[in-house]
Amino acid sequence: MYKTAIGLNERIHFIGIGGIGMSGLAQVMNTLGFKIQGSDISRSKNVERCKKIGIKIFSSHNKKNINNCTIVVKSSAIKNNNPEIIAAKKRKLTILKRGEMLAHVVSLKKNIVITGSHGKTTTTSLISKILSEAKLDPTIINGGVINSLNSNARLGKSDWAVLEADESDGSFLNLPINYSVVTNIDKEHIDFYKNFNNLKNSFIKFLNKTPAAGKAFVCIDDYQLKKIIPKINKKNFLTYGFSTRANFQVFNAIYKKNYSIFDLRISLPGVKKITIKKIKLNLIGSHNVLNSAASIALCLHIGISINVIKTSLKKFSGIQRRLTKVFKINGREFFDDYAHHPTEIQSVLKSIKITSDKKRKIIAVFQPHRYSRLKLLKNEFASSFKNSDLVILSPVYSAGEKIDKQYDEMNFAKLISRNSKVQVITIKNEIDLRKFFIKNLLSNEIVICLGAGSISKWIREMNL
Repeated sequence: MYKTAIGLNERIHFIGIGGIGMSGLAQVMNTLGFKIQGSDISRSKNVERCKKIGIKIFSSHNKKNINNCTIVVKSSAIKNNNPEIIAAKKRKLTILKRGEMLAHVVSLKKNIVITGSHGKTTTTSLISKILSEAKLDPTIINGGVINSLNSNARLGKSDWAVLEADESDGSFLNLPINYSVVTNIDKEHIDFYKNFNNLKNSFIKFLNKTPAAGKAFVCIDDYQLKKIIPKINKKNFLTYGFSTRANFQVFNAIYKKNYSIFDLRISLPGVKKITIKKIKLNLIGSHNVLNSAASIALCLHIGISINVIKTSLKKFSGIQRRLTKVFKINGREFFDDYAHHPTEIQSVLKSIKITSDKKRKIIAVFQPHRYSRLKLLKNEFASSFKNSDLVILSPVYSAGEKIDKQYDEMNFAKLISRNSKVQVITIKNEIDLRKFFIKNLLSNEIVICLGAGSISKWIREMNL
C-alpha cells in the first residue's frame, strides 16, 4: 500500500535508531515489510527492541554502514558532520528526517496527531489505550514506552494511527492530519527555531492544516496557545482545560496518591450541555488530568462511548520514565522521571507534594540536559524546585553538545538555592549519588530522579 511513496525493495538506514521516536518508526516499518537497518553508539532498550524483531544494528557510525542502502533517515540529534550523513550526501542518497519518513508511512491512515511542548507522550498513550479498548486496533508510534504494550510502537490492522509529533526540527508540519491535539507551547528547541516567535508560528501552521472533515483540540489554559488562537485561520478546533471558557471543562478535581478523579462539563455550539461525573484516572497531577481531558474530548468526537473511555482511563498502566517507581527500600521510595524542562519539573514535584504525606521529605536528583537548554532557561530551572526539600545536582548531560566552559556548577547550585529556597548539594557521578543515599537517607523519603540523560540508568542500576 506504500509502494507509491517508498518501495519495499529499498534498504532504509536509520542513523540514531536508538532514539525513542526513531526506534518506534523503525519497528513499525520493519513489521510492514520494509528492509530496515540502523546505527547507534548507545546500547539501550530501544536498540534491543529493534534487534529482537530482526533489525540489523551497527554499534558505531561508519560510512561503510550505508554501503547497500538507498534511503537514509536521520534523528534530529544527528549532526551534519556524522560520517554516515557525509557518505550519504556524496552518494546522493535520499536523506529524510524522521518526521518526513513518518509522513510517508502514515499517508494512507486516518491520523490522530498529538503535539506540544509537554504532555504529548502521555496524551498519545491515553488515546492509544482508549482506541485499543474500543477495538479500533490503531497503529501507534509514541515517544515513550507504554507499559501495557512494553513498547513505544505497534502496527495495528485498522486504518487508524495515533502519532506523537515531535516539533523539535519542524518536521511535524509534514504529517498528514485528520485529528490533532496541541497540549501547550513552551520555550523549547530554540536552537532550531532561532526565536520563540518562529516556534509559535509553526504551531499556527500546524493548526491551520486541520482538514474540514477533522478537528483539533487545544488546551485553552495554556497562555501561549490562548494567544495564538485568534491567529488560526481555520476555526476548526475545540478547547479543553480547567477554564470555564473551555468546550471540555475539567472541574471538581481530586488528587490522591495513586490516582485522580474529576468531572467534565461539555459545552458545544448548538448542543445541550452535558456533565460526565467521577472520571477516574490512573495517574496523578493536574497536568495529567489535562492530558486525559484532551483524550476524552477527541475520543468522544470520533464516536467512542464514554463507558469505554472511563474504563480505559481506570486501566491505564502508565508510561515508562513518567513518575515510574523504580524500587522501595525501608519506606524510602525511588522514582524515575523524564522531566528535563522547568515546566515539567514543576509539574512532577507539585504532583508529588500534593499527594504525599506532608511529613515525608522530597529529594529531587536533577541532571540538566544540554548546555544550550540550561543557558536559555537558567532562571526558570532555578525556580523549579520549590516543592522539594533537597536538590542533588549532577553534572550536565551534554547530549552531544560541546562542553560550555562558561557553565559554573556551583553558581548554578547557589541560584537554585536562592530561587527555590531549598538546600542544594552537588555530586560528580552515580558513585557519589550512591554514597550520599547510603550515608544520609534515613527513612520515609521520596527520591525523584529528573532528566532525559543517563540519570535513569543511574537509579535503575543503583545497588543500595
